[in-house]
Amino acid sequence: MSTMSTTRRMPAIFFGHGSPMNALEDNRYTKVWEDFGKNFPRPKAILAVSAHWTTRGTGVTASQAPVTIHDFGGFPQALFDVRYPAPGDPALARRVAEILSPLPVAMDQQWGLDHGTWSVLVKTYPDADIPVIQLSIDVEKPPAYHFALGQKLQALRDEGVMIIGSGNVVHNLRRLDRDTAGHGWAIRFNNAIRQALQEGDMQTVINYQAFGQDAALSVPTSEHFLPLLYVLGTRTEQDKLEIPVDGIELGAISMLSVVVS
Repeated sequence: MSTMSTTRRMPAIFFGHGSPMNALEDNRYTKVWEDFGKNFPRPKAILAVSAHWTTRGTGVTASQAPVTIHDFGGFPQALFDVRYPAPGDPALARRVAEILSPLPVAMDQQWGLDHGTWSVLVKTYPDADIPVIQLSIDVEKPPAYHFALGQKLQALRDEGVMIIGSGNVVHNLRRLDRDTAGHGWAIRFNNAIRQALQEGDMQTVINYQAFGQDAALSVPTSEHFLPLLYVLGTRTEQDKLEIPVDGIELGAISMLSVVVS
């Protein structure tokens, strides 16, 4: 895949995806997601890094027609009925493997599009007519490793590929609470990461565990935080970084989204 001089650099976006019910609901977060699709140049393809595909090693979806995965329980039937029939892009999957070489990247034919990916794309690109592939997260690797992979993937932005990460800066399902606007630890950690982002301090974001107990409660497991690092890794010196929407839901889920463009 050659870089064309007429190709505009695609943005990279981290979605704070929250509940999969956002796929069906209209709220201030989904309004921002819809605006992305209207205001950004249309990508040739999308590479998604979702909190909901974790592996040992690294894989990329390589099927022509990825299935819609309903990887959750206890939600209304209407959510299980959602399909996001975007085509795959085996050629892009091979290009990702080429970029990440010598890291072994498995061409995965089984995984499809999980709700971390389709619950946001159903709002951003509802026609599901843009090819989408997913890159898995090797959760056994440290944060700096994932940021470095994002740096390698940055080249795709000049090839018409939009890179998205989908997770949550704060994500602790064991501490959900409808009666609070946000636990103190969740607000403090979210604000600290937001400030670091606004100051362009990527090392503070990578070293998020240095926030101690606030980090331990906000990020009890890493998979919802790590997609942010892929997006930040794609940033160049010329890019601006914006936070178009933020908020704490159910006391313990951050909906902060980040755009690199």
